[in-house]
Amino acid sequence: MELKNKKILFLGDSITAGHGTSGKEYWFTSLISKRYGSLCVNYGIGGTRIARQEKPSEYPEHDLDFPGRIEGMDREADIVCVFGGTNDFGHGDAPIGKMSDRTVFTFYGALHILFNDLIERYPSALIFVITPLHRLGEDNPRGNGSKEKDVAVLREYVDIIRRVAEYYSLPVLDLYATSGLQPAVKAIREKYIPDGLHPNDEGHRVIADRIGGFLSSI
Repeated sequence: MELKNKKILFLGDSITAGHGTSGKEYWFTSLISKRYGSLCVNYGIGGTRIARQEKPSEYPEHDLDFPGRIEGMDREADIVCVFGGTNDFGHGDAPIGKMSDRTVFTFYGALHILFNDLIERYPSALIFVITPLHRLGEDNPRGNGSKEKDVAVLREYVDIIRRVAEYYSLPVLDLYATSGLQPAVKAIREKYIPDGLHPNDEGHRVIADRIGGFLSSI
């Protein structure tokens, strides 16, 4: 796909919002825009989840779930990207649910509503999904430790994202499997993800490379 002059909307969390970088010019969305001549619109909000929270968060902006933010996005787009799920694993209180769910209060259900509503809103656009990156503590079924009981490890959230995206036949860029960013490896953490979760300037360059290559190959 030729990306020059394409309008790309990125719906995401703190990674999309550039937390951990030195400034806006280092965000992966900015790098893609500069490299390919595309118009990248960044809808990243730190702390946000795909599924809706049942109990209010300490910070209200964290409860701006992905399905609820679609209406505030530009109505015109050539490409729409969904990049989230790590906060659902980390600190969301929504249950996993099941594939048949159609409610924003479970992870499965929120993904169904999100993908369906994006397709309805952007029927002519390419809609694609990015899986969460690896993070420190990803094998803790209580996320970052704030959950009251075991729910699921990050890999399970990634697998659910892949499964629901496949149901809607949406392309998936599997950064969990192919980014090369695994902060459990000390050298990778120091160079790309110092806090174990948010990529730095170099990490965003890697993400931009992966996204650009993925879209160019479609």
